[in-house]
Amino acid sequence: MTPLRAGILSAVVTVILDQASKLWLLNVFDLARRGVVRVTPFFDLVLAWNIGISFGWLQNDGQAAQIALMAVKAIAVVALAIWMARSHTLLATVALGLIIGGAIGNGIDRLAYGAVVDFALLHVEIAGNTYNWYVFNLADVAIVAGVAGLLYDSFLGVPAAKAP
Repeated sequence: MTPLRAGILSAVVTVILDQASKLWLLNVFDLARRGVVRVTPFFDLVLAWNIGISFGWLQNDGQAAQIALMAVKAIAVVALAIWMARSHTLLATVALGLIIGGAIGNGIDRLAYGAVVDFALLHVEIAGNTYNWYVFNLADVAIVAGVAGLLYDSFLGVPAAKAP
């Protein structure tokens, strides 16, 4: 399999898994009705609608703000796709596919619901105080894994061939 095909496959699988998990949690598991569901002592399922960008920044539910976010996301996906098409390493290409798939998955939410569906909450209790991480979804996990893959590839990956 060529790196580009692997990158495209990682994007498609990311979108499918992300959307399937959200549809299942919303429509089958009915997370909205159940409220907070404790899965482990450090992980809960909880429904959160994110109208902003990463980590809930720039919260704004106005139509102009949502259109602007979608436009920025579309431009970013196109730029990442061009980068992926030009990439020569398998790791970088798959990492870019993960980022693209995550961005598309969250973009689908924004189009369908006007907000991104987040559901995973990590937390820890220390000395009676509970510390929560941001609520996230599988698309967010793919984006973070993709960025980590790009960083690994750029710093520790196979060095580029030197000119003669």
